[in-house]
Amino acid sequence: MSKLFSLEGRVALVTGASRGLGWAIAEALAEHGAHVVLSSRDQAALEKRAAELDKRGLSAQARAFDAADRAAGAEAVAAVQAEHGRLDILVNNAGMVHRGPIAELADEDWDRVIEVNLTAVMRLSRDAGRQMAARGHGRIINTASIMGLVARPGVASYVASKGGLVALTRALAVEFGPQGVNSNAIAPGYIVSDMTADLHNDPEFDSFVRGRTPLGRWGEAKEIGAVALFLASDASSYVNGHLLVADGGLTVSL
Repeated sequence: MSKLFSLEGRVALVTGASRGLGWAIAEALAEHGAHVVLSSRDQAALEKRAAELDKRGLSAQARAFDAADRAAGAEAVAAVQAEHGRLDILVNNAGMVHRGPIAELADEDWDRVIEVNLTAVMRLSRDAGRQMAARGHGRIINTASIMGLVARPGVASYVASKGGLVALTRALAVEFGPQGVNSNAIAPGYIVSDMTADLHNDPEFDSFVRGRTPLGRWGEAKEIGAVALFLASDASSYVNGHLLVADGGLTVSL
C-alpha cells in the first residue's frame, strides 16, 4: 500500500511554495520522493526553503516567477521540461485575496484577483497539460477553497475566482483525462497560514470558526499537504475532476 503514495522519480512544480499551504504541499511531495521545483515571486525565500529540504536529503530547487506573468509562466514550464525531461505534477497554489465590500470593489482589484487565482491557473495547466498528455501521464492539482462553494461578505472576487477554479478543474479533467492526466482540486476550509493570520488572531472570528466547524478547530497546513500527496500519487489514479473538501466538516454543518 505504501508504494501507492511513492513519488520516486517524479518531478513536481508547486506555485506559491515559499510559505503557507504551498510550502506544506511541496514538503509533503518531497518527503515522498518527488523532485520539487519551488515557485513564488521571492527567489531568496525559495532558496531558503530549498536548502531546508536539501539538508534533509530531499530533492528540490528554487525557481522564482510571477504566476500571473504570461511569458514567465510559459518559460518556467518549458524550463522544467527541458532540465528534467518531464513534468509529472503541477500544483497551482499561488493565490491572493482582496477584502472589501463589493459595492466598493474597483475594477482593477477584481481583475487582479481573477488573473492570479483563475486565469494564471488556466495558462499553467494548459502548458503543463500539453507536456503531460504527450507522455500519457500527469497530475494537475488546484488549490481552490470552500469559498468556491459558499460565500462570506467582503471577498466577492475571491469567491468568484475560486468558484471558477472548481469549474476549470472539471474542464481540465474532461479535456486531459483521455490522455492520462488527472485534474483535481482541494478546497481547504479555515487553515492557519500567513493569509489567514489576521482572522486567526481575531478572538471573535477564531471563536466563530471553532464553533462552526464540527471538529472544533482550525486546520493545519500539513493536513492540506497530505491531501495533495494523495492527489499527486497513484493512490488517486481513478480520481479525476474531483473537489476534495478539507474543512473539518464546516460546509456540511448547519
